Amino acid sequence: MTAVTPETAALPLRPPAREEERLTIVPHRRPWRLLAGLAALVLVAQFTHGLAVNPGWDWPTFRAFVFSDSILRAVGVTLQLTAYGTVLGFALGAVIAALRLSGSAVLRTIAWTYVWAFRSIPLIVQLVFWFNLAYLYKRIGIGIPFGPSFVSFGTMDLLGALGAAVLGLALHQAAYAAEIIRGGVLAVDAGQLEAAAALGIPRFRQAWRIVLPQAMRGILPNAANEVISLFKGTSIVYVMAIGELFYQVQVIYGRTGRVVPLLLVATVWYVLLTTALSAVQYWVERYFARGSARHLPPTPWQRLRAAVTEIQERRA
Repeated sequence: MTAVTPETAALPLRPPAREEERLTIVPHRRPWRLLAGLAALVLVAQFTHGLAVNPGWDWPTFRAFVFSDSILRAVGVTLQLTAYGTVLGFALGAVIAALRLSGSAVLRTIAWTYVWAFRSIPLIVQLVFWFNLAYLYKRIGIGIPFGPSFVSFGTMDLLGALGAAVLGLALHQAAYAAEIIRGGVLAVDAGQLEAAAALGIPRFRQAWRIVLPQAMRGILPNAANEVISLFKGTSIVYVMAIGELFYQVQVIYGRTGRVVPLLLVATVWYVLLTTALSAVQYWVERYFARGSARHLPPTPWQRLRAAVTEIQERRA
């Protein structure tokens, strides 16, 4: 037995150690995860090495054309087509979504038919059709239905190649945008509108200040995907001989015979601009997250700082 002295009697009594406290905690070993990560890094390193040393990529030709005037003008045309198609497509899509949500069976049927038709017909077919609109309709007039026209104008002068491309892209985009917007609105709890109506809030303000901010969180990811798809889908207008990025790349490699480096030029521009659109999507989503989250999601810079701080604390 241990003798009790006045010094030891003054010390606080310590409860006996539990079984869990006496055990050594060993982290779970995951060898297969480590091997998979190493294999992925090896593949990435091999691909990067191939980019650097494979002469087939022809980096001098890539550097000669990536910032050339013709390519930069083509990038501008691509962005122009994307901007026009996005603005007009989502504006028309919002109208079609409102018609699909209306109480009129006639308006719902017309909106559904529009969505069904433009989602069923391939985009390239629509573009070629609008480009050849003058073949079907020589003149378009404004007047009394099934009666005389007060004003008429020729379709040959109405739609050029760029106008037909914008019209085709916008009408095609509107069909998908309508379903995206309708899905976002339907995701909002119906009790929100009931509470707003009970408070006497006008219907337009209900839609603008209550429904739309909540619906935007469901609309934005799909809408951003559609914008990015439209940006890459502008390459289809090469069939109309419009000088967008892919068409211009085809012209250059048809003249020089340098197919791979010119395709790499187009790829790099598509990747850079898609990354910029993704960054815009992130910040817009973060803005609309204010009404549904106590704390906004951290930015990439904040995540990096937190990771660095955690590593420093572990070392300390």
